[in-house]
Amino acid sequence: MSDHSYQPTLSQLRAFVAIAECRHFGTAAARLGVSQPTLSQALASLETGLGVPLIERSTRRVLVTGAGERLLGQAKVSLDAVDGFVAAAAGVGDTLSGLLRIGLIPTVAPYVLPTLLPALRAEMPSLVPHVVEDQTARLLDALRAGTLDVAVLALPSDAPGLVEIPLYTEDFVLVVPDSHDLAGAEGLSPGVLDELPLLLLDEGHCLRDQTLDLCRSIDAHPSIAGDTRATSLSTVVQCVAGGLGVTLVPQSAVPVETGRGPLATATFAAPVPGRTIGLVYRSSSAHAEGYAQLAELISATAPGRDRAVD
Repeated sequence: MSDHSYQPTLSQLRAFVAIAECRHFGTAAARLGVSQPTLSQALASLETGLGVPLIERSTRRVLVTGAGERLLGQAKVSLDAVDGFVAAAAGVGDTLSGLLRIGLIPTVAPYVLPTLLPALRAEMPSLVPHVVEDQTARLLDALRAGTLDVAVLALPSDAPGLVEIPLYTEDFVLVVPDSHDLAGAEGLSPGVLDELPLLLLDEGHCLRDQTLDLCRSIDAHPSIAGDTRATSLSTVVQCVAGGLGVTLVPQSAVPVETGRGPLATATFAAPVPGRTIGLVYRSSSAHAEGYAQLAELISATAPGRDRAVD
């Protein structure tokens, strides 16, 4: 049983996080610049104080226990907060360097990364980005758990404890087969969706929810192709090329997705339906200024954006 008055030390938390990430005591000790006995003692003291086994040891491998997995994110958040505090006190809290774990939703990542990653290398060479592509709900969970530093997704996130920086707004474009009556049309009313067979991404994707919200807002009742299931926008668009229906895509995806088949686009009249993409991070982070700089870089390099966001 743990002592509720127990306060772990930073060295104990660092030992736990290093072992959990490296899955090897020798590698973790080298990363922290301590001996293996010192590392093992720090972990043992932490487990004793908490009354919870965090790491399962054997002669062949190192595993994180279930309790360890649940506590790992909070340990990382705690260390981030302390490191951020020290960095801010030293006057360098606004500088991003080292590992940056960045999450992106699937309808952003393929279109933003080709320009963002080279820009990061050029403008922030000391940054080491690790990219995670996933659906919005899982990215938000990872942010709260401390396994992601920032996420790029559609706003609003409606998630407490997070800060949102709007990056850009982009229009939705209707993608149709190139033989369709609406191919090349401009100034359409969104009400046209009421008459069309609409293909959507699978459940959990925010673009699906945004499309359905748009239909509800204009009281449109399109024929939803529920038997067609796709987890990528590329698959949905190829289904359009095959004559299975039509779909809405964000402007940033149009150059990539419509160049691989007999496809055409149609655009809407103002106010054009669309979405706002933003950068999201924990409000407890000490890197607010650094993330603001990152947001500026993403906004400046994002392709297909229609309107910058003040």
